[in-house]
Amino acid sequence: MVALMVACEPANEAFHFDEMTYSPGATVFKLFAPADAECCVVLDGDSLPMTLGADSIWTVTARGDQKGKTYQFCVNGVASPGVFAKAVTVNGEKGAVVDLRDTDPEGWADDRHVTQKNPVDMVVYELHHRDFSVNRPDARYKGKFLALTEPWAIDHLKELGVNAIHILPSYDFGSVDETRPDEPQYNWGYDPVNYNVPEGSYSTDPYTPETRIREFKQMVQALHKAGIGVILDVVYNHTYDIEHSNFQRTYPDYYYRKTADAPAEYSNGSGCGNETASERPMMRRFMIESVKYWINEYHIDGFRFDLMGCHDIETMNEIRKAVDAIDPTIFIYGEGWSAGQCALPTGQLGVKANIPEMPRIAAFSDDLRDALRGPFSDDTKPGWLEWTADGGNDEDLSMLKESIKAGIAGMIQHPQVDYSRVNYSKEPYALEPMQMMAYVSCHDDMCLADRLRASMPAIGEEELIRLDLLAQTAVLTSQGVPFLLSGEELLRTKQGVHNSFQSPDSINQLDWANKKRYQQVFSYYKNLIALRRHHPVFRMGDASLVRERLEFLPTDDDRVVVFRLKGRLREEKWDNIIVVLNASREQARVCVPRAVYTVVVANGVVDELGKKTIPINDRNEVTVAPQSALILHD
Repeated sequence: MVALMVACEPANEAFHFDEMTYSPGATVFKLFAPADAECCVVLDGDSLPMTLGADSIWTVTARGDQKGKTYQFCVNGVASPGVFAKAVTVNGEKGAVVDLRDTDPEGWADDRHVTQKNPVDMVVYELHHRDFSVNRPDARYKGKFLALTEPWAIDHLKELGVNAIHILPSYDFGSVDETRPDEPQYNWGYDPVNYNVPEGSYSTDPYTPETRIREFKQMVQALHKAGIGVILDVVYNHTYDIEHSNFQRTYPDYYYRKTADAPAEYSNGSGCGNETASERPMMRRFMIESVKYWINEYHIDGFRFDLMGCHDIETMNEIRKAVDAIDPTIFIYGEGWSAGQCALPTGQLGVKANIPEMPRIAAFSDDLRDALRGPFSDDTKPGWLEWTADGGNDEDLSMLKESIKAGIAGMIQHPQVDYSRVNYSKEPYALEPMQMMAYVSCHDDMCLADRLRASMPAIGEEELIRLDLLAQTAVLTSQGVPFLLSGEELLRTKQGVHNSFQSPDSINQLDWANKKRYQQVFSYYKNLIALRRHHPVFRMGDASLVRERLEFLPTDDDRVVVFRLKGRLREEKWDNIIVVLNASREQARVCVPRAVYTVVVANGVVDELGKKTIPINDRNEVTVAPQSALILHD
């Protein structure tokens, strides 16, 4: 249960969080604050009393051109830039009056969203600004937004073949001091302060409010020109803290949930000391308006919701509805879990099991992730990839295989998937394949190579590479939306650190020398992405088609998964595709339908042109090398 708080709930659903609206003739300030408060705006040192209107909305208008001035709202003597500042001073302490059109790069009016008609056509690449560029020798703007405008960065992304990048939190966050730009400071950014302003430490000048805005737009524009969409990681589920948050400074306790305990305490479903109350009208309105603002002002193409399981279902559906009114191809996905017990009942929250109640919103598949490489909660416990004869009982291995099958099908209902034997989801959670994010690693965990080393301490480099490529083959041939952590294509390591949110650059940075050192790895990722892109049967995007066309073939060994993609589809050039995933240290013999097949993936090499053909022997068998994938077509 939620401890109720008496407050004036706004009845005006049309209210927008335009707390500062600039024009050359006047700047209008608005604020949602308690009706019994004393409210003013301090504009460059001048205090302007605010007037209370309907629904606890306070207003004041400053006549004349106020551009370039700074401001703070004061509520009962407590100062903040408000909850919806669009420009701020260094470290986000004050709001700034700007004309946003002054921040548009040349040609911005002609910039267009880069989205896919069906999200399964995407390959999402998650990156942190500092990780990606700080160790790049030829980067001019190391660790900055502008690094992603540089030719080396664009060329790498295009060569790899990804068509959407998921940037870790890029709004103004609290853990990096923007006044010390020359000192190495690191954080992932999951500590929000000003949700609607780009982070100053990623700009070349955090002291000039317009700079961070302009440079963020330049980044988006450069990626769009390259045909790459931009997905923003949004963290509406909690704030950096409570006492100093702009929510608390403007309307104490309104934006947060409390427990039903006596006395009530702040609920902590986020695991960060607080959780926001998405079900309250003005928090819901804030989230909707914030998402719309990033779309309209910054041309963002998608959103990843951190701990989406903290948000209520109705709010997530209202966000989807508001986004659809702008562009229905903008993609929304999130973590279908919370980090602790929320104050709302689980049945009301955006957890993975409730995804069927949130059409066209996707969730990460920890079922597939943990089945492949082992559980998030135990870095040493093996998954299907690392399984050995002494790894556990046959029933455990069978469960891992069934979970992988569910992931390959996109976590939809499929007649050959027994969800009672899937590791976490005992029922299909996806109505359509686009509701499943297929992945094996992300920022929030060991990267793939480190996870394999943790559960297989004696693993050598050759075996490590074989299992790495096998894992990503499962991800990139699944019917869901594939998701890759940046640097995995370079056999990335974070030196075994599981939670590197504030580790130094030496742990988090990409080693760009690995692109040459592990050329086989990069080529495999690149060519497998191209294979997926060129063959629509890997991304059918329709649950009924997946049930009709995706057939799992039987095997004698649960360390082997085999499936067939049947018949031509849309622009598909191949009649039937057989995919064999063999995690065993022994070669596998599997039965397939009789035909003459062309080999396009074998022994860690992708050759889409298929120079080798093989007939099937009298027993309808094909041989697959240890710890590798084999893909054939007829």
